[in-house]
Amino acid sequence: MNRHPNRRASNDPMGTPIRTREIVETVDRERRKIVISAAMGIAAASVGGLMPGRPAAAAVATPAGIGAPILSFSAHVPDEDLADLRRRLLMTRWPDRETVNDQSQGIPLARIESLVDYWSSGYDWREGEAKLNALPQFMTEIDGINIHFIHVRSKHENALPVIITHGWPGSIFENLKVIGPLTDPTAYGGRPEDAFDVVIPSMPGYGFSGKPTETGWGPDRIAATWAKLMQRLGYTHYVAQGGDWGSPVSQSMARLAPDGLAGIHINLPAIVPPEVAAMLAAGEPAPANLTDQERATFDALAAAAKMGNRTYAVMMGTRPQTIGYALTDSPAGLAAWMLGHPGFSHWTYSNNDPEKSVDDVLDDITLYWLTNSAVSAARLYWETGGISPAISAQQKTSEIALPVAITVFPGESYRAPESWARRAYRNLSYFHEVDKGGHFAAWEEPELFAAELRAAFRPMR
Repeated sequence: MNRHPNRRASNDPMGTPIRTREIVETVDRERRKIVISAAMGIAAASVGGLMPGRPAAAAVATPAGIGAPILSFSAHVPDEDLADLRRRLLMTRWPDRETVNDQSQGIPLARIESLVDYWSSGYDWREGEAKLNALPQFMTEIDGINIHFIHVRSKHENALPVIITHGWPGSIFENLKVIGPLTDPTAYGGRPEDAFDVVIPSMPGYGFSGKPTETGWGPDRIAATWAKLMQRLGYTHYVAQGGDWGSPVSQSMARLAPDGLAGIHINLPAIVPPEVAAMLAAGEPAPANLTDQERATFDALAAAAKMGNRTYAVMMGTRPQTIGYALTDSPAGLAAWMLGHPGFSHWTYSNNDPEKSVDDVLDDITLYWLTNSAVSAARLYWETGGISPAISAQQKTSEIALPVAITVFPGESYRAPESWARRAYRNLSYFHEVDKGGHFAAWEEPELFAAELRAAFRPMR
């Protein structure tokens, strides 16, 4: 099947390593080895002089006194791991077919069987791996955890640095297609002054980042880690963006308000007022004083609760280790679990759709499998104790003073009313509803997503 090459900036924004050495590190001590090319002194040869918000050439690696070295990273999964994955796929033991003609009992058998058949016979992880290795990737240790991240600098002067956080069941793959439009806006209908330097980290416990061996790695701690990462990269003025788990992390960053953070953009805002949240939790009818838009959001959230759309969150939020045994042993089970997320409910996994192809879906799922990160990723739900990303009080939005920008995508699990958003965020700097896109907005509509970030962050430059 045809693959769709990822658009990306052509220049290497991190420059040529002055001195490199090859090291082999066991990132997942249980099973796999990843080849890491470590650059101990990285110079940005393409950038001269100090520009606002970006480090000088000598500061791109690790400025003296602010932490561990930044090592360049290249992923290469051993062939035997891929062979083991294929063997497990071919030996899948299937359950009986569902007894209904819809998804009320879960992902239909025929849909997963078709996906697994292609996964075992037509999908090529090496192409997904090549997407990552075509971009500048790095590893650095912060707070005792190895943090893997992509860092692409724009060729345009005065580019605004942005750190973009993924969620579950997403990964860094969900943000790859926005790199080109953000770093090179003139190629996508934008202006040079709208350019961004892009930092996309893998959250702790996800992908190639290290796995926490202690509790306490919730959104607040990740937010503090991201602030240290941006400092380590030498950025003194930057913004943050997130959807799904990236939204709570970005909001935590805004509450933390580290030096240099100018504001955030989120596409899963915490807008439900406390009194409305209480009525939803009790299963009560909508309050009589709601506007039509507020009532529609209330009804959507109430219906989602009745349909069990967040049962995955309940399980991972209470017993991640228990569900982890199944997810770690069966790739078909992992796929069904991840694709049960409501954000995937309208995806067709068709290779005729360049933004939602079966290969894109399998890049994401295969990354979880090969890094054995089903449990370590799920623990983020346990760390937060079932807190909802939609409820303003639980996300402590009243404590955010920095500018907050929101884009509402129509395919999201709920459409945030502007009235609730303005009540939740005292410094709401941007609010816009667009006409397409869903939960994985950066993945589904990368150019529209990039255009929204340009507009939202323009006043923060």
